[in-house]
Amino acid sequence: MKSVINEFWHGNIIPQEDSRTNSKEMKELLGYMSRHHEDLEKSFSDEQKEVFEKFHDCWSEYMSLAEAAIFEYAFKLGMQIAIETLTE
Repeated sequence: MKSVINEFWHGNIIPQEDSRTNSKEMKELLGYMSRHHEDLEKSFSDEQKEVFEKFHDCWSEYMSLAEAAIFEYAFKLGMQIAIETLTE
């Protein structure tokens, strides 16, 4: 059996990638978002495109930070559950 910690350390387990596309509903939603994103960009002036791109960059950075915080919280919660289970 492979060590999960070793696999995680070497980058073979990437939670943020696995969690984004693991369900049919999420894949469909990503498709809709992509289509709407393209439609919006087509209707924008050059100035609006620039503002939208800045907004998109900020949103991506925010989501990255939020995903990291959620991962940390969930990992700690999982460890607390494991510790409680093993000590009872």
